[in-house]
Amino acid sequence: MAGTLKNVTDASFEQDVLKSDKPVLVDFWAAWCGPCRQIAPSLEAIAAEHDEIEIVKLNIDENPATAAKYGVMSIPTLNVYLNGEVAKTIVGAKPKAALLRDLGDFIGEEVTKA
Repeated sequence: MAGTLKNVTDASFEQDVLKSDKPVLVDFWAAWCGPCRQIAPSLEAIAAEHDEIEIVKLNIDENPATAAKYGVMSIPTLNVYLNGEVAKTIVGAKPKAALLRDLGDFIGEEVTKA
């Protein structure tokens, strides 16, 4: 899936995210959000390097119901869903190394603390 992350919608969220058999990181974003664009390349790279977690994007302007349901108040917000539940929330743009540290429990990678 290198090059582009799958987009999910309010309609596909349950099937694509909540019913997934592996952890799913959902990037809650909007086209007007600078920090969202800033972290996109890091998320693309992590998705290409780690197939044990799926990374998808949900545009909050086009899909407000899911963002509201999960209390997304600022973007970018990254929620990791495991077995249909939020297992971790990361708010704000971070460098790739910090994202990898935050996702260590889900990608099985030992990343040293910086």
